[in-house]
Amino acid sequence: MATTLHSFIDIFDTTFGEDQEAVQLKKIIIPIIQRDYAQGRRGSDVIRVRGRFLESLYKAVTEKPITLDFVYGDIDDEGNMTPLDGQQRLTTLFLLHWYAAKKGNIPEADYKFLKKFSYETRYSARYFCIDLVDYKPEFKRAISKEIVNQAWFPLDWENDPTISSMLVMIDAIDNKFRNVPDLWGKLKEKCITFYFLPIKDMGLTDELYIKMNSRGKPLTLFEHFKAELEREIRSMDESLANRIMGKIDRDWTDLLWEYRNNGSSFSGDNIIDDEFLRYFKFICDVICYRQDESPLGRSNDEFDLLQQYFSAKCPDAIKNIETMESFLDCWCNIPDYDSPTDFLKSFMANKHENGKILVESRFNLNIFEDCLHAYSDKTGRIRQFPLNRIVLLYAITTYLQNTDKVTEVDFRRRIRIVNNLIQNSEDEVSDRTDRNRMPAILAEADAIILTGAIDDFIENNFNVSQLSEEKEKITFLESNPDMADAMFELEDHFLLNGQISIIGLENLTYTKRFESLFKCSLDKIDCAMMAIGDYGQVERNKWRYQYGSTYQFAWNELFHKSANSGFDNTKSILISLLATNEEFSNEILKKIADDYLQECESNSLYPLRYYYIKYREYRPGSYGKMQNNAAVTNPYLFSVMQTKTQMSQNTYIPFLKVASDSHLSRDDMGQRLIFGDEHIICTNNSYLRRKNDDDTMVDTISIAQNDNGIDTEDRIIALKNYIQANF
Repeated sequence: MATTLHSFIDIFDTTFGEDQEAVQLKKIIIPIIQRDYAQGRRGSDVIRVRGRFLESLYKAVTEKPITLDFVYGDIDDEGNMTPLDGQQRLTTLFLLHWYAAKKGNIPEADYKFLKKFSYETRYSARYFCIDLVDYKPEFKRAISKEIVNQAWFPLDWENDPTISSMLVMIDAIDNKFRNVPDLWGKLKEKCITFYFLPIKDMGLTDELYIKMNSRGKPLTLFEHFKAELEREIRSMDESLANRIMGKIDRDWTDLLWEYRNNGSSFSGDNIIDDEFLRYFKFICDVICYRQDESPLGRSNDEFDLLQQYFSAKCPDAIKNIETMESFLDCWCNIPDYDSPTDFLKSFMANKHENGKILVESRFNLNIFEDCLHAYSDKTGRIRQFPLNRIVLLYAITTYLQNTDKVTEVDFRRRIRIVNNLIQNSEDEVSDRTDRNRMPAILAEADAIILTGAIDDFIENNFNVSQLSEEKEKITFLESNPDMADAMFELEDHFLLNGQISIIGLENLTYTKRFESLFKCSLDKIDCAMMAIGDYGQVERNKWRYQYGSTYQFAWNELFHKSANSGFDNTKSILISLLATNEEFSNEILKKIADDYLQECESNSLYPLRYYYIKYREYRPGSYGKMQNNAAVTNPYLFSVMQTKTQMSQNTYIPFLKVASDSHLSRDDMGQRLIFGDEHIICTNNSYLRRKNDDDTMVDTISIAQNDNGIDTEDRIIALKNYIQANF
């Protein structure tokens, strides 16, 4: 018997076959072994699939006719057809035709064929179909509510999953089609058709039904997605559709099989559906960026993405399909590696290793697997795979797609360049409504992986300072290849993350010294550097200053070029410190600081640096931030901050805090000491004692200074003595 095209109306009473094998289809029966009707279930995935299916049917009756997928079934000698595949579509068409007949007041003679559609899964479903055809709704409220209130509808029928699903679908059909004029006439005009393939003499046993369509188990979201993808591709290119669907079922399933069920072999279903769809969304985002656009604010629904990029209405659909194919194929057969996991582990590590790039310990080294499991949440709405990971994964796939043009040795050097740029472009790797730099960043990553050079003509991509540094490194290593290991080791230091400007290419011989130094106490390093010189940097706002602290964050801020001024001075002081010793210890650093303090005390000169080193309270909190609105004219009036950007109740002037912490006023952000109805504030060369209510001056405690404005007495000791004598 041959495949033929039919509508739900004309398939009944149609004769199939020839001569003695000819048989007339008189009835469609959903057999006992079939699963329940599922398209009306209430799960989130089913709701999405139902909405899309009804939308396609709606467009078929209002815009352009549609042909659904194949329906397979056996027709027995009495003309009863039992569908092997197509139950869900046939049931929905039955309900749609019932609705159109009742809504349009169609004569019973025209729709009596609906009684030839029956469910045998349960007696309740069978009788519900019979009674439904005879029933005429009033269309005054939800049709499902009208139906369940009928005398012929027993209460326990609501527990039948097929009936409850049908009721949901009837309401959904009403919501979608209630304003379509002459719906019945459009259905008679065959605006919705499907191919029917009668299957004869297959012996449709219970075992065959169970194997092909497990009872009670609805089609997955991925199965619906795959069917729609195939339909769209096939409408454009039959051979391309055959190739892509073949790869989904074989090559790409084999690729993703290792990563199924979020990597857990104990999960209930051995499927790769979610993994495929997450990687599909990554590919769609790449396509979007390549079109110089942003996926931000757009639908992340896989069906919407399919229509946007891979349907016949998209002018670049074929190109996008080939992009998808390339992005999956490249992981299937990686030269010299058995799997993506082996390949990725060969050049990625969480700590410095020769020949590998450094990846933060919080990230999975297997970035491909990470994408498969974390690119979006279960709803598909939240991307849990950060932009910097997208760029790195994109750069790796660029290489895998071009292994015939780029050697593995070149790739390892080039991916390090890309990784350095990513790590030092936190602000630049952005996709915002007012600044989407991802298209330019992906283009730059392409250029680096394919050519080994940085394309200066691509604007607004990675951090400008880091791009400049990477170009210098490329040139440097061409002349000094023997320095590569030292440079890469320095790049991978936890405080540098690829940016080595604070040391400089000219000081690569200090790599081991730098490593030795930062194995010591950060506080000891802070004091030793200050003993050599004031290494702080002024932020762009001119009132906030960056210093080190006992936390890594502050040193990261200092050692990476930014809008701060004073970077070169910080570098000079750091290099001067490194020049003092080949190896460092806390004892060595303490001696450097102590020697400086002794020198100040011997000369009775107490500059800001002295107080910074002498008194722990002077050294900033975790963020290394200090505040001074007029440091040039008032170099002593620094406030220590405890936050990253703002003054707070925990801010304080260190001289006051050290002198009398218990009287420090949090309400005044640590800018005064309160003693009853009086307070003390600090100026650049004195302390002022005033009344609280009207700031009336009570006393001035002057600080001795030389002609250069440098204290010649320890102002903290002076204040402590005054407080002890007067309060």
